[in-house]
Amino acid sequence: MQRLYDFLRGHPTGVDSFWAVVLLAFSMLWVMVGSEINTEPNPVAVVVVLLLSLAVALRRRAPERMLLLVVGLGVVQLLTDVRPNPGNFAMLALIYTVAARGGPRWAVQLGLIGGLAAAPLAHVRWPTPEASASGQVFLTVVLTVPFVLAWVLGDSIRTRRAYFAQLEERASRLEKEREAQAKVAVAAERARIARELHDVVAHNVSVMVVQADGAAYVLDTAPDQAKQALETISATGRQALAEMRRLLGVLRTGDVKEGGEYVPQPDVQQIEHLVEQVRSAGLAVDFKVEGTPRSLPSGVELTAYRIVQEALTNSRKHGGPDVGASVRLVYFDDGLGLLVEDDGRGAGHELYVDGGADGRGHGLIGMRERVGMVGGTLDAGPRPGGGFRISALLPLKPAH
Repeated sequence: MQRLYDFLRGHPTGVDSFWAVVLLAFSMLWVMVGSEINTEPNPVAVVVVLLLSLAVALRRRAPERMLLLVVGLGVVQLLTDVRPNPGNFAMLALIYTVAARGGPRWAVQLGLIGGLAAAPLAHVRWPTPEASASGQVFLTVVLTVPFVLAWVLGDSIRTRRAYFAQLEERASRLEKEREAQAKVAVAAERARIARELHDVVAHNVSVMVVQADGAAYVLDTAPDQAKQALETISATGRQALAEMRRLLGVLRTGDVKEGGEYVPQPDVQQIEHLVEQVRSAGLAVDFKVEGTPRSLPSGVELTAYRIVQEALTNSRKHGGPDVGASVRLVYFDDGLGLLVEDDGRGAGHELYVDGGADGRGHGLIGMRERVGMVGGTLDAGPRPGGGFRISALLPLKPAH
């Protein structure tokens, strides 16, 4: 049955032609048999019913032209005394088609006006003597109703089609918007993971390199110090692997096993452990907390940890020999302040202007992105007395 429906929808002209043939058969029967008034075949009536049947066959291919043809044939019937016949059902079909197709405004209005005028004009041209005046009016109204219903049905079909077309267009637009948002989310997630990997690798590998150099330097003269350095390298490597496993785990779906070695996100409480780790790598760091420590949003805590981590890594890489650093955490009522300074030789100008350049300032780019995500502010640059300073203010609530 579905195939039949699909075939009929795929061949509208064929379907209309079939009904046109049926209508022509009934109309020719009326012409040949005649009635009490029309007892002989009328050549004009034959031409009229043929053209009315043709209008039905082509109603969907040229609706406006066929409507004009049907209206013209109606005028011919009035002038040549060709009484209403089965072929005049073509007027109903054309009124519905024009209203449903939503063609030119004049065609829709012409269909409605023609439908309203058809029955009154027919009763004026061919009155019914045996009917009273009220009966004539009632019969005229009854015969006008089908034309009005055909126009109303066609207009409602047009409105319904337009509504469904609008829904489809909206659904298509929403699907495209969802795809665009998904791409943006994927890009943002990749950028976040890239920042995390940069912070993890840059800091931990830097500590491991410093410890390895120190172990090689004192391997023969101070084996105990070399052993301690190797233990630090081992612990730092395990920590880096655990954090990298956690980060890479978010890229996998449906493959996370229970009991995996995923570690929680670093927070402000772990900054002290970070400072101790940096001290063990040979960088003198002064750490101080001001204000009353309290729980902060996870995004703020992770951002604070990564800023301190990246700042100390930069101090160790760019500060030169015998560099010292200080870390200050200040708890305000509405946020957290960070100040990381060192007294080394500082970094080149290109490393902090506009976020860094030549691939060497990605750490500061990451800092600015992190601070921007939580609605904070970041200031990075040389200290007036030498060295480098990074200060940040992280609000408890991101700015809208």
